[in-house]
Amino acid sequence: MTAPDVSVVIAAYNAADTIQRAITSALAQDGVSVEVIVADDCSTDATRQIVAALGEPAAKLVSLGCNGGPGAARNAGFAAARGRWIAVLDADDTMRPNRLARMIAAAEGADAVAAVDNLDVLHQDGRTERMFPQDLLADMPALTLPAFIDSNRIFRSTHNFGYMKPVFRRAFLLENRLTYDEALRIGEDYLLLAAVLASGGRCTVVPEAGYLYHIREGSISRVLHLDHVDAMLAGDSRLLARFPLSGEAAAAQRRRTRNLRETRAFLALVHHLKNRSLGAAAKVALGDPLAMRHLAMPIAARWRRLTAPPIHRKTAASRAASSSSKAQDLALKNKG
Repeated sequence: MTAPDVSVVIAAYNAADTIQRAITSALAQDGVSVEVIVADDCSTDATRQIVAALGEPAAKLVSLGCNGGPGAARNAGFAAARGRWIAVLDADDTMRPNRLARMIAAAEGADAVAAVDNLDVLHQDGRTERMFPQDLLADMPALTLPAFIDSNRIFRSTHNFGYMKPVFRRAFLLENRLTYDEALRIGEDYLLLAAVLASGGRCTVVPEAGYLYHIREGSISRVLHLDHVDAMLAGDSRLLARFPLSGEAAAAQRRRTRNLRETRAFLALVHHLKNRSLGAAAKVALGDPLAMRHLAMPIAARWRRLTAPPIHRKTAASRAASSSSKAQDLALKNKG
């Protein structure tokens, strides 16, 4: 059987209301042959039944034996993939029909092993927002490791390239033994592309928006917790143990590490204030200058930015097997 050009891997957890739409958009790609692999992470709704009922020969269902999170689900999908290229699609998102052909042509023309493109954010009320200015991406034909690391810092007002959904040359991933870090529930996408770039892989940039990032208003937003930040710091440590960085990439990583530690200190400060643990809060604030830096912005406003950026609000089911919870109301009127 001839291998397809692209394997589209969709990690799914309780995605019954959107999975058919995602699969249909993947199978509708022009100019390339496609297989779709849905990696179901122990959904408790009808996700698996819907995939099976489609009767699409090019859509394969892979069911995990236990809930392992988004990294585990995507790794299972990658292991089942046969395409020359692998694309990642969230279970509640879609793609324009010319997206994959355009990205693969750009990558092959630049001798790249990965490609990223722009995203359009689709709101339920019909509004559409372009995530990145097209001129910004047009001025960077390749995504470099320092730029990618630098963009992935919490609380930054600049653009976070971690939201991009790459396509990867499958042979490069296999040759370099690159997989998702299954210990992470937040930030696993970042680490895989960072590892590809740290391995010497070139990632070309397509300025046009081919990925459609769907948002349902009033949906549940995932809250960042201390354990998430700890996991990201540990994931970065594993990445650095395998790929020691130097020069601009190392400097960017130092900034990212400081940023994650700063975020952790801020979350600890907020936790103590919310629980009226004023002594513990004072200890964090006075003992860690990184936490103090956040006091330049009102805490409630910074908390809202951290937990629910309006343009990036997604449903709980939108991130496969990720730990989502209701956005918490930070009642800081209790702080004193």
